[in-house]
Amino acid sequence: MKRDVFNAIADPTRRSILLSLTNASQNVNTLADKFDMTRQAVSLHIKYLQECGVITIKKEGRERYCNLEVEKLAEVADWLEPFRKMWAGKLDLLEELLDELQATPKKEL
Repeated sequence: MKRDVFNAIADPTRRSILLSLTNASQNVNTLADKFDMTRQAVSLHIKYLQECGVITIKKEGRERYCNLEVEKLAEVADWLEPFRKMWAGKLDLLEELLDELQATPKKEL
């Protein structure tokens, strides 16, 4: 089965791992320490992310460092763009309606 970026972000643990890598690359042990699960379980998530192409792993001595592949994650942003535009349009209409309501003088009962 071919895995893609959407498979990568489908799991909350994998999303957390990706968020952890946004500032800097980290070794597998450092990542594993952040989760309440075995190192083996975190390693399986990391392997899955690597298969999806959203992280790369670089060996330095005995350590394995995970690096985020931001370009690959851009596929998600591209896919979401039509929905962002739709919601932006709807929110603009709502803002116009609220402006009209605020500008209308209030009637006393």
